[in-house]
Amino acid sequence: MDREKNMIIERVKSSIVAQLSYFIGSQTEAMVVDPRRDGQIYVDLARREHMNIQYVFETHRNEDYVIGSRELAARTGAEIYHGPWPDFTYGHTLRDGQEFAVGRLRVTAIHTPGHTPGCVSYAVADLDSGEDTVLVCTGDTLFVNDVGRTDFGGPAKRRAWSEALYASIVHKLLPLGDHVILLPAHGAGSVCGGNIADREWSTLGLERRMNPLLQMSKEDFIAYKVTEHHEYAPYFRQMEQYNREGAPFVEGRPTPTALTPDQLQRRLDAGALLVDTRAPTAFGGAHISGAYNIPASRLSIAGWLLPYDQPILLLTEDTADLEYATQSLIHIGYDNVEGYLAQGLSAWFKAGFPLESSGLLTAQALKDRLDAGEALTLLDVRSRDEWAAGHIPGVQHIYLGLLEPRLDEVPSGLPIVVICKTGTRASAGASILLRRGRRDVYNLLGGMDAWKKRNYAITT
Repeated sequence: MDREKNMIIERVKSSIVAQLSYFIGSQTEAMVVDPRRDGQIYVDLARREHMNIQYVFETHRNEDYVIGSRELAARTGAEIYHGPWPDFTYGHTLRDGQEFAVGRLRVTAIHTPGHTPGCVSYAVADLDSGEDTVLVCTGDTLFVNDVGRTDFGGPAKRRAWSEALYASIVHKLLPLGDHVILLPAHGAGSVCGGNIADREWSTLGLERRMNPLLQMSKEDFIAYKVTEHHEYAPYFRQMEQYNREGAPFVEGRPTPTALTPDQLQRRLDAGALLVDTRAPTAFGGAHISGAYNIPASRLSIAGWLLPYDQPILLLTEDTADLEYATQSLIHIGYDNVEGYLAQGLSAWFKAGFPLESSGLLTAQALKDRLDAGEALTLLDVRSRDEWAAGHIPGVQHIYLGLLEPRLDEVPSGLPIVVICKTGTRASAGASILLRRGRRDVYNLLGGMDAWKKRNYAITT
């Protein structure tokens, strides 16, 4: 007969927003922390480990992806627990210090406000090994190499939230012990932090020693957080509403319809939006007029560009990309993906439909054109911090997420070269310009990375 399961930890990552959730269990019981929306993966884990999901714990409301707590609880009978803010319409509100048993694990809820007033961390002790905490799920309070942003309450609350964040980390989390494993809610690439490390495993001791923000004095920490700059994506409002009230369930939803070129064109004529997830070089070489280019590696850009009340159609490289794009968009609330171009772009041009292309420039080619005195509009669509750290002289800066509403600020009449770090976001920017009727648009392939490697001039 098999022995009862010792403590297990499974990390589940949603790449679109670098979101991390956790399946943690012991014996025949398990808990899930910050589940993503399509919860089948947790059900499968529970079945594989012969465990029952008893609890779903939320670290905070979340702003950048849809929480799957309600649907997972409906499927498993688990109870949902969350912090005291905002006024959730589902689940149970936790008391600071409230304890739960999950098999031989003791789970303690610790109120850790700062990122939001309702943030909760979960300290887990494995009683088979002793009374000390083994790991802590910190949500957006403490990351690897970073801490959570404190701007969601607006300027008037920024200092109070920053002070609360410092107190939560220094007086509530770090005293758990240097040995404690850190399980944050996000990895590198998340907009919920400014400089989260690529390394997704850490301990409180490593963060105490290596996290640059934890090397600051209290006064410097608060001053830094009060003045730190973050962008607020429009889709956050939808996430905040869904996560407070509970999002619609996704189980049993219709799958996107395979469309012929004729069917795709009719839907586009009726107001649907086309998202081309292919690589920038493929999009530049040939694409369907009016498409947004949001490469699969940067699908979170969709939250800046796509509405929730218009049908979305996809053009992908292959079936795997189609599944990834559909599931990823669901994670940020896009249930309006209605169809895709069957057989990809080749079906389109084989049916005789027209194609467009856009320009592609290497760093060397751009340098040559500038040295020859050619008049160009250089448009840098990186974040404010990236731009401030170094950019091509004479470049105009408009953050990608703000480009569409600020398009009138981009001069017309000259070729436009769109620039980002590597050329991926720049391709999205180029597609926005093309959609609005601009022509002679180029993407700088390799972006600033390539420009710097050639040792070309930059300024700050």
